[in-house]
Amino acid sequence: MSPELHFILILVLRMMVAAAFVVTASIITERSGPVIGALVATLPVSAGPSYVFLALDHDAAFIAQGALSSLPVNAATIFMCVIYVVLAQRRSLLVSCGSAVAVWIVFASIIKQFEWSLTAGLAANLIAFGICIPLLAGYRHVKMPLVTRRWYDVPMRALLVATLVAIVVSTSSSVGPRISGIIALYPVVFTSIMVILHPRIGGPPTAAVLANSAWGLLGFGMAIAVLHVGAANFGSAIGLCMGLATCVVWNLTLWWNGRRKRLAH
Repeated sequence: MSPELHFILILVLRMMVAAAFVVTASIITERSGPVIGALVATLPVSAGPSYVFLALDHDAAFIAQGALSSLPVNAATIFMCVIYVVLAQRRSLLVSCGSAVAVWIVFASIIKQFEWSLTAGLAANLIAFGICIPLLAGYRHVKMPLVTRRWYDVPMRALLVATLVAIVVSTSSSVGPRISGIIALYPVVFTSIMVILHPRIGGPPTAAVLANSAWGLLGFGMAIAVLHVGAANFGSAIGLCMGLATCVVWNLTLWWNGRRKRLAH
């Protein structure tokens, strides 16, 4: 088998695996309501596969450095959510989603201009979430209407995440860990939720899913920091496992705390 064909086959396999993760998470999000859906959406179902495939091609130092760039990008994602949530109350999908994605791109472009330390990345997240969580609180409690899936939903989600993985994997050697870390954290799941749900159930219910994601996204930021520390000190495999465990434990804690509050009332 030629090296070119081997690369293509491996790339296609990686794209299929990543697409399967995102499609599964998106379907669960649709069926479980805005609260549980938000917790699922903030698991590393998109960035996780990208980082696993990066770890297969690069050393632990590359992964640790990429995580440092991913950390402030997580702060950009919460601002993206705020823009969409506010605009989606009255505006169309094109205006709401387009503006949100444009804001993310602007923040990502600024982030790539700097070398980020762990302290600076954590500070950016604390400031961003300190501002955005209170702003999103009033948009969280909206009843999720019944969603009827259409034939193109799954292929579109699969294509989105497969394209992201293909870009990350195929360009990582040439663009380096900093740009790879930024690209890997593009919020594919959030974008697909906007594009699919907004025309079908309206802006406010779709916005409620993203508004409920704020606390989960905060935990995702902590998971990225743990990934950096773990990869730098113990290797990529342990770092990735530590980051995943952080996300899962954080989201389970959020779910348990929300359930306890509901039972108390």
